[in-house]
Amino acid sequence: MQTTSKVNIFALEIWDDEGAKCTFYTVRYDDLQTNETDLFFEKYDALPEYKQANQELLSFVVYAIGEDHGAINELFNRNENEVKGLPVQGKVVLDEITYHYPNFPLRLYALKITNNIVILFNGGIKDDKTNQKSSLHLIWRDACEFAKRILEAIRDGTIIVDKKNRKLTNYDGSDEIIL
Repeated sequence: MQTTSKVNIFALEIWDDEGAKCTFYTVRYDDLQTNETDLFFEKYDALPEYKQANQELLSFVVYAIGEDHGAINELFNRNENEVKGLPVQGKVVLDEITYHYPNFPLRLYALKITNNIVILFNGGIKDDKTNQKSSLHLIWRDACEFAKRILEAIRDGTIIVDKKNRKLTNYDGSDEIIL
């Protein structure tokens, strides 16, 4: 099946930088007002059958990653090609807290830059064993394309990773990052 990706011009912007351990970024298409991560959480919060799972995933992102542990490998163990799928896969115990999401219906895609900087994308309902067969296929492909372009921009110096201040900047030092 041949598909074309809709990843065109997008902005990289802060989604949440108030956690003690991690700054979260997201992407927003140049022609849209709402970023990809907010589109995900707003969509599944509005669907009664996914509201609880949506809130659990939001809590996992904001508290487990953002506040308590950072983007450690144990919480980013679901490899999905260029991106990671959230929540965590399997049972993970950290500081006497067990993170376990058996048969979890939702996936949110993310790109870990460092243990303290993560870029969140969009996601959806995981309704098949693989992304290629799931209804999430196009969203996952877009997340992989975003990730490729962001990683290339970091490699070529267009985006600077400021580990000390947990932030990403444009090569000229500005916070506005358009790719």
